[in-house]
Amino acid sequence: MFDFLQRLSPRLHRQIEFLLTLDCLKNVERRTWVTGQDRRENSAEHSWHVAVAALVLSEYASSAEINLEKVIQMLLLHDIVEIEAGDTFLYDEHSNQDKKSREQEAASRLFSLLPEDQAAAFRSLWEEFETRQTPEAKFAAAVDRILPILMNFARKGQLWQEHGVKAGLVRSRNRHIEEGSKTLWDVVNTVIDEAIARGFLEPGETEPTA
Repeated sequence: MFDFLQRLSPRLHRQIEFLLTLDCLKNVERRTWVTGQDRRENSAEHSWHVAVAALVLSEYASSAEINLEKVIQMLLLHDIVEIEAGDTFLYDEHSNQDKKSREQEAASRLFSLLPEDQAAAFRSLWEEFETRQTPEAKFAAAVDRILPILMNFARKGQLWQEHGVKAGLVRSRNRHIEEGSKTLWDVVNTVIDEAIARGFLEPGETEPTA
């Protein structure tokens, strides 16, 4: 559609095509319910939300030397692959079996829309988030996981109850939060304990139904 931009700059043409493709992320529905509304959030909303959360919560990162700009870049980019691979529900054991391969293929296709230098830089950030080895990636992953837990609590455990998710599974699937922020992991455990006390979340380890 924007082929005419090639007359001005082939590079700009590729960048605009990439940005138009990103618009499709707004159509990827996640399982998490939006607070105060009868709808689920989409992946674009989630990406914005966690990027802002990193700004707000950066003082609680395990490493005092994190590069916050890189954290935010990773959080804005990490779910782009869902345009093609779809959102994979954290507690769905079956869907998670081929998640890595689906998302790797999607990353290759989507980032290749960009000029080569940007494609390489963005893919590197995406891989860094996925491997979760650097202080920035560990903190980004922690922030990414804490928001759905808070939102599920705000909905009185609606998502957990819909899928038969129990407290032990919530803790085990999110335990890496502690690597990025001990403080945020303490918050998560407090929220889980309170969710059990209020009847929002059942205790136990049982795997959810698909």
